[in-house]
Amino acid sequence: MFDIQNYNQKMNKTIEVFTKELGTLRTGRANAGMLDLVKVDVYGQKMPINQVATITTPEARMINIQVWDLNNVVLIDSAIKKSELGLNPQIDGQLIRLPIPDLSEERRNEIKKMIKTMGEKCKISIRNIRREANEELKNLLKKKIISEDDEKKFEKEVQNFTDKHTKIIDEKVTIKEKEIMTI
Repeated sequence: MFDIQNYNQKMNKTIEVFTKELGTLRTGRANAGMLDLVKVDVYGQKMPINQVATITTPEARMINIQVWDLNNVVLIDSAIKKSELGLNPQIDGQLIRLPIPDLSEERRNEIKKMIKTMGEKCKISIRNIRREANEELKNLLKKKIISEDDEKKFEKEVQNFTDKHTKIIDEKVTIKEKEIMTI
């Protein structure tokens, strides 16, 4: 039988991933989540910074990274510099300070474009899940497991889920853009 909740859950997961990605974007305020996507090559594998150090935000425009192993300080420093965050780490022993500079108008517009692109990729993922669901429905109809009426009913439900999730993505994009453009 057709499991429509499975497709709804897949769409929800897509939104979760998108929300996490949005959280990594810099808004001019310090946010430990900005470093979530930065991976450090330590102990023979790539690991997120929060697994090799403690990340704190003592001020609105400062992130402190207390590195647990002195050998990892340089590795974390280079990983942050290679990332597209545009941050300049300052090393003080096992403590790395990341001052968060004000966002220029140009950088705000770049981030705004990135947000739109991320939103579009997320919508594409949602539409791919819809396509996958519709293909399963056609196969079930072809095998005569469901009736044409059931197929139409499920297609409509899948489309409703798709519309609902697309609307959520648009709302998140709008909110994040306002946050970025607010000085």
